[in-house]
Amino acid sequence: MDYRAARASLIDHLSSEIRDRRVLEVMARIPRERFVPPEERHLAYEDRPLPIGFEQTISQPFIVALMTQALELTGTEKVLEIGAGSGYQAAILAELAGQVITVERLPSLAEAARTVLGNLGYHNVVVHLAGETLGWPDEAPYDAIMATAAAPAVPPELVAQLAIGGRMVIPVGSRYVQQLYKITRQKKKDKIQDLGGCCFVPLIGRGAWDE
Repeated sequence: MDYRAARASLIDHLSSEIRDRRVLEVMARIPRERFVPPEERHLAYEDRPLPIGFEQTISQPFIVALMTQALELTGTEKVLEIGAGSGYQAAILAELAGQVITVERLPSLAEAARTVLGNLGYHNVVVHLAGETLGWPDEAPYDAIMATAAAPAVPPELVAQLAIGGRMVIPVGSRYVQQLYKITRQKKKDKIQDLGGCCFVPLIGRGAWDE
């Protein structure tokens, strides 16, 4: 399969709705096929989520691009990702920010993400096994937070880990259908924007869904 041509076709498709050229340029460089199981690689550049094992998925490229664009990264930020999964989103963030901390609750996925990110040369990403508290408060505050799993409500534990002026993108709703929210932390009242409907696996942990 010609992955390069398939990737170019996907980026052309995304460019009709994604305005941030830096996001598109990064996605045009990163080999998404390296982040999916071998049996799914022929589908790597379809605009759809794909299974990565353990009832988890790698997100649809459009949603990945939309969420990344919403963080408004300039290249110097410290970013927290909730749900490393395959590591694909962390790779994109690593190209657009200064430092990425990503947490994953499933040890096998955390190790696989750590391996592929290391093999691809991403040295500004640290993959942690998730603890009892949502996020990674030890290194807060963060300039941006991205949650790649859905919470029943915006978790105060994560908002507290944002710097003033920082942005968080998170799906919020039921276990099966959600709205994608962008929260900008402000000194008085946080700003909340609705980016549209989405469907993510549930965020598991204290402050989110029970397993």
